[in-house]
Amino acid sequence: MTRKKGSFTHAVLMGDLIASEAAPSVRRLHAAFNKVIDEANESPTEKPASPLTVTLGDEFQGLFSSMSTALTVMRDMRIKLMSKNIGCRFALGLVRIETPLNQTRAWNMMGPGLAAAREKLGNKKQPNAYRFSVPGDSMTEELMDAVGHSITRIENAWSARQLDLAVAMYLDKIPNSQLPKKLGVVERVYYKIKMAAGLDFYDNQWRVLRDSVNDIDNKWISQ
Repeated sequence: MTRKKGSFTHAVLMGDLIASEAAPSVRRLHAAFNKVIDEANESPTEKPASPLTVTLGDEFQGLFSSMSTALTVMRDMRIKLMSKNIGCRFALGLVRIETPLNQTRAWNMMGPGLAAAREKLGNKKQPNAYRFSVPGDSMTEELMDAVGHSITRIENAWSARQLDLAVAMYLDKIPNSQLPKKLGVVERVYYKIKMAAGLDFYDNQWRVLRDSVNDIDNKWISQ
């Protein structure tokens, strides 16, 4: 694929619940799922260009003006769903929308990149919670997938207390100085929890992804 600035118009974020049919209460599962989607759509800082929309009961998709914006939404949704004991896989990819942008629902739009992102999401053999689609740049795509796999393994190993810390840090955005009090522990125990959760390495992995998507946005998405 020959690419130039403006080869793509948006980033698509897709998601699919894992083993939703095995949930003790499908009604409660979907209520919690829909609440997380609604909260993502209402974000004042990472607002979608086309809202995250449930498409097939346990799947959703939405469009963003950049991959960097969608990346934050993806991470926050993953942590929020984990805190509700809901598994979900995501795919984030570059797309070029060639039909009118639907600003009400992420339906009835077409263009290059959508099928590639859908294919990444649908690969249930891969354990990654975070998959990436970068048409025409398979090396970058593979590297980002590898980082996403590393992040997934860290998150899947968190204990309940470590997940509480992640929620406080990344969702509630509580300052470091207040985190021990939030967890109800002394500072020494707080640092043990943080170290056991691997959050320094975790933050570095997300920095790599942020740098990668910022570079992709600057090179390929029209503004």
